[in-house]
Amino acid sequence: MFYSIVGVFLKIVLFFCFRIKVVGTENIPKEGGMILAVNHRSNLDPVMAGYSCPRPLTFMAKSELFKNPLFGKLITALGAFPVHRGSGDIGAIRSAFSILKSGRAMLIFPEGHRVKEGEKSKAQPGVAMIAQRSKVPVIPVFIEGKYRWMSKIIIHYGKPVDLTEYYDRRINSEECQQMADKILNEMYSLKGRE
Repeated sequence: MFYSIVGVFLKIVLFFCFRIKVVGTENIPKEGGMILAVNHRSNLDPVMAGYSCPRPLTFMAKSELFKNPLFGKLITALGAFPVHRGSGDIGAIRSAFSILKSGRAMLIFPEGHRVKEGEKSKAQPGVAMIAQRSKVPVIPVFIEGKYRWMSKIIIHYGKPVDLTEYYDRRINSEECQQMADKILNEMYSLKGRE
């Protein structure tokens, strides 16, 4: 309920702040667990993904954001759960599996941190490991444009990344990185499309 109320409020605010175009929402499964693999340049990226996705989203957020009790409660109510970056946070990974198993949608930034426009960082293996073990569709998403007053923002939703060749078997770290790179490349391939 709270997510829906905030969603309506944000849609009104964003409508008056940016010229937003959303492309490819037909690629989003209507039900069942799924991962949105989104590029990350700004703190507004999760807001834009939530704005454009027809399904409620959950997302990993760096644990530092939960230190402020009020802000922590707010983002928790909006579907965030903490991840301790750089430590192989088993609790966050279990939370991700539980969310996907229950049929919900989860946003993940494959690079694990913000990346400046024009740069491309290495994919972190976490997104691939979660996708392979949970066997859910991974939808690449690329948010394009500058967050300036009334600038054009294009949110591209691509077709699910085919990872079925990795299902139902043990994979090594090299294969996990190959999967993560494939997700990242599919995500960046959406740039410039309309």
